[in-house]
Amino acid sequence: MRVMERTFREQLFFLVLCLSVLKGDSRYIENNEISKDELYSFFNSELKREIPEELMYRRPLRCLDMVAVEGQFTFTAEHPQLSCAAFLMAEPTEVITVDYDSVDIDCRAGDFITVFDGWVMKGEKFPSSQDHPLPLYERYVDYCDSGSLRRSVRSSQNVAMVFFRIHSAGSSFTLTVRKHINPFPCNVISQSPEGSYTMVIPQQHRNCSFSIIYPVAIEISEFSLGHYNDFPKRSMPGCAESGDFVQLLGGNGIDTSKLLPITDLCISFTGPTHMKIGCDNTVVRMVSSGKFVNRVSFSYRLLDSQELQTIKLNNVEDFCFNT
Repeated sequence: MRVMERTFREQLFFLVLCLSVLKGDSRYIENNEISKDELYSFFNSELKREIPEELMYRRPLRCLDMVAVEGQFTFTAEHPQLSCAAFLMAEPTEVITVDYDSVDIDCRAGDFITVFDGWVMKGEKFPSSQDHPLPLYERYVDYCDSGSLRRSVRSSQNVAMVFFRIHSAGSSFTLTVRKHINPFPCNVISQSPEGSYTMVIPQQHRNCSFSIIYPVAIEISEFSLGHYNDFPKRSMPGCAESGDFVQLLGGNGIDTSKLLPITDLCISFTGPTHMKIGCDNTVVRMVSSGKFVNRVSFSYRLLDSQELQTIKLNNVEDFCFNT
């Protein structure tokens, strides 16, 4: 039987900081080893720290790190560090910029610093290629390739990451991380296992996902798709054919294109719809044709151990635990 503490930590460490960082000569993310206690301490300490308004927050950047505050972060290699990554996270209504303040690395020797627009874990990417506005190759910005031409990198959503390799002791770099208000957030990873959110797509042809990296009970309180606002609430087959719909997805990875579809919604309604999803990752995903203003409001909370045990016979639960 899976106890709550283990459930919470396993999915948190796997999806938040089961750091899949560089190996060998690759500039892409692979697997790496780090203790669960280290990961848990990174997550808790950073998310809860406030920044003094009168003074920029500064601290050293770790080889394996989580940054959820604005500030200036300096990495100095005490010995060769070939597999490093820092995960950056902001509030759902914010995006992140990473500024290169000073860089002293040897690109010709194989050093590099790369900012990725999103997160990469175990080969999976958030947002998925289907949901991100940029092609995949444009989401990787390598300092050694861009140099002084691009001293600042801006994310498209509330998460980003920096991964880097340093061969020589004494080499260093300093980054400033800032957050900016995003008036129409699209593609979000929730910092918390409970909360509420309203996703709006204002006549834009795009797909947006809200990812909750916990097993949760979710309640959809309002659902409005422009092309069906005048229709009564009823079932409608073939939601995908309508061009505007909302999906509930579940699974154990972060790539929404690889998650299990739980249900599709394509008829507007007002009034609560409840569902319990025992997966490590629960996603509310809205697909918009761009012809209408689409909106969905929902709240969510962490499932307790008794609820998880009760729904283990559910097919979605079997899928989540057996993959």
